[in-house]
Amino acid sequence: MRIVGHRAELREIGRVTSAAAAGRGGAVVVAGEAGIGKSTLLDAAVEGLDGFTVLRATGTELEQDLLYAVLHQLCAPLLEHRHKLPDVQQQALESVFGLGTRTPPDPLMIGFAVLGLVREAVRERPVCCVVDDAQWVDEASRRALVFVARRVTAEPVALVFALRDAGSVAGIADLPRLTLAGLDDEDARSLVSGEARAGIDDDVVERILAEARGNPLALLEFARHGGPLGVPGPHRSRTSVVEALEEQFATRFAHLPESARPLVVLAAAEQVGDIGLLRRAAERLGLTDEGFTLAEDAGLVSLGPRLRFRHPLVRSAVYASASAETRRRVHGALADVTDPDTDSDRRAWHRAHAVVDADEGLAAELEQSADRARHRGGYAVAAAFMERAGELTPAADRRAARLLAGARLRLQAGSPNQARALVARAERHQLDDRGSAMARLLRARIEFQVSHSPQATAALVDVISESAPEQASEAYLEAFTSFMYNENEPGRLNDLGTRIRERLAGRTPDRPAEFLLDALLDQIMLPVDRAVPAMRIAADACRGAYGETAPWRVNLACQIAIDLHEDVLMEEIADRQVEVARRDGVLATLPQALRYQSVARVSLGRFDDAAASLDEARTIDEAAGTIPVVGPELVLAGFRGDVERFRRLAEPMGRGERPLEIAGEQYASAVLHNGLGDYETALESALAAQRRHRAGFYSIWAVYPELVEAAARLGRAADAAYAMDHLEALVRANPVPWAVAERLQARALLELDDDPEPLYREAIDHFARTRITVLHARAHLTYGEWLRRENRRADAREELRTAHDMLVRAGARAFADRANRELLATGEQSLRPDRGALDQLTAQEQFIVEKVVGGATNKEVATMLFLSTRTVDAHLRNVYRKLGISSRRQLRDLVR
Repeated sequence: MRIVGHRAELREIGRVTSAAAAGRGGAVVVAGEAGIGKSTLLDAAVEGLDGFTVLRATGTELEQDLLYAVLHQLCAPLLEHRHKLPDVQQQALESVFGLGTRTPPDPLMIGFAVLGLVREAVRERPVCCVVDDAQWVDEASRRALVFVARRVTAEPVALVFALRDAGSVAGIADLPRLTLAGLDDEDARSLVSGEARAGIDDDVVERILAEARGNPLALLEFARHGGPLGVPGPHRSRTSVVEALEEQFATRFAHLPESARPLVVLAAAEQVGDIGLLRRAAERLGLTDEGFTLAEDAGLVSLGPRLRFRHPLVRSAVYASASAETRRRVHGALADVTDPDTDSDRRAWHRAHAVVDADEGLAAELEQSADRARHRGGYAVAAAFMERAGELTPAADRRAARLLAGARLRLQAGSPNQARALVARAERHQLDDRGSAMARLLRARIEFQVSHSPQATAALVDVISESAPEQASEAYLEAFTSFMYNENEPGRLNDLGTRIRERLAGRTPDRPAEFLLDALLDQIMLPVDRAVPAMRIAADACRGAYGETAPWRVNLACQIAIDLHEDVLMEEIADRQVEVARRDGVLATLPQALRYQSVARVSLGRFDDAAASLDEARTIDEAAGTIPVVGPELVLAGFRGDVERFRRLAEPMGRGERPLEIAGEQYASAVLHNGLGDYETALESALAAQRRHRAGFYSIWAVYPELVEAAARLGRAADAAYAMDHLEALVRANPVPWAVAERLQARALLELDDDPEPLYREAIDHFARTRITVLHARAHLTYGEWLRRENRRADAREELRTAHDMLVRAGARAFADRANRELLATGEQSLRPDRGALDQLTAQEQFIVEKVVGGATNKEVATMLFLSTRTVDAHLRNVYRKLGISSRRQLRDLVR
């Protein structure tokens, strides 16, 4: 292929594909105005690829609202590989491609499934994915492709996107970019001289160069088809090269015979270029396909296995030049010949563009397409179908209902302003009581989503109780939890809780969401002993409803179990929630489930397992491009005594950022500084959490034992009075071993009995009946410290050695150091914590080790970490080398 100019950009694309061939994949975006040479550059780059599987797709303006349209083009040749993927990925792909169930797939899982397809394909040869006109890629396809582009750095995969304005397309804008400029004067002259008509004089060449401004398509078009002066005719009314080109193409289209023009409009309306389909549609219109040849001779299209327009500008110019009646006729013909069984959405889309008058049958068909899109996770596409369905509905009441349904879908798609506009359109019609209630509810939900202000929250609570009482509990729960953690509005949370209580008067809860709402209202608004009964009921209700209850609600249940000090229930809910999210492929909620699992594992003294959960959560967040929650990371850093990591993670909160994570930061800070022996700072953090709790906001109940320990060590027992009352009340209402142990230890630390020793011993005995090993170890530590202060050195050494060993095994370095310092004070030699060779491993290597020792295959670990099996193999080889072993059996023996 002869290519003029853009040689450096072609070399750069070649560098990306060469690196991919060597297993160092990557992505590149080619950006520039229409006609600047992007498609030609892509063609030249692909032509030079040997030994690659090349996958190509093109976004089209008319199909950017069709769900996964580009993904269908790109992935169709790879679908045979889907049977090699994990079940959840296979099911997600089959849902997208209409090959299986209609279960809504998780958008992130779709990206992972496409990545899996590509990874299977590269087992045979490297893969290059080329997407032209990416500015028109449908949103669902774009998300999946950007996900893949971020995950192929260690794969033989290259992705090349071409689009007009790279900065306007979310995700793609963040990828490495090549911006094409116009050709320089020398290259422009070379291109014109090779294409211009014979005998063209120098003045005309100069005018072409001046008008084209280095745009290769303009140079070619003006040189081949310009007027006597080398540019489009004298009546131009355009301000840019692109507008001049569109005018040029429109003029050439207008010069075609009248019998050929409708055929070219037909091709412009059919985005795939299916020659057979176009011929069948032409027959419906009474046209012959000779017009295609005339259009090819005019330089508008090229014929082959598929019809292709010379440039997207040609398609848009042709479609815009046609009359509205002609466009409706060709869309009608295309709808008639599109298979309703295999391509029902495209057929409905064409039908929607073929009519002017309202048509209930077509509106119902579009509503079905919206339903299919919604079930496949495409809320924006579903909203577009539903909006058009509303426009075509004859009956005013049904029209308003469909517009409101479209507004709800727009809101679910994250477009509140578009949702608000659709509600306004629906309200122009006469709404019945149901419609009016729905409109009020949607307006309230829109304002709540946009601002989350106290006013919007109160309005939502008021409206939903009147308009949709069956949705009230879920909405109240969402509204209440959105304020539970935010202390920027003092007094507002209690006001909101009171308002909700008034509207729930007389109602008997019977669903998990309702039990959770009651529990949280009681926990925030009532004394501890009165709140506990509802909390226990809610935790038990969610315990048996993992598949029925929204994941974020189960996370609330896990937090309630932690606050209740129900260690068995805490671990069960945390692990089961992760298991369900993995099984169902719900990657959007898996990170938060993993974080709650990590908090539970920290309490159980399984710090490395907690770190593995957090590492997996971070991996998913990075893949999705979401901002991670850091509270559980802070808790782990606090218990480990990792000062540098804690400070790095907590820095945004010191600047007033992340206000919803203050509760976690305050608790983790108290733990960290108690471990370090900095009791002043520990008490300061714990008292801040206590003030927050007493002001009516949520605070982690586990902070109160930390407050007591710090206050006791500083001799400030009065500061611990409220905390002690809390611990006493919790035991009265829920006398489980964990809660009883903390109460006993707190009384011992504050020396509330004449002889604290029995309290210390009983606390240790009760902790031994729980799974909370890290607190069990700390109970030995505080007892040993008391014995040492009582000058009972031999007894103290026994307790401190036990504490030290348990804390070292858990990885609680600061607390272990504290035990070591106490042992030194008894005359014992220093005990140095040593976890052995496993400390050499990176966090990701430790995660892989944990999963492999637990029985997972390399492929299963790769699925969890969004890596290829080959990359996991490489990590495992590094682990073997660092540990001086050579097999899984040796690895299991070493870890255990």
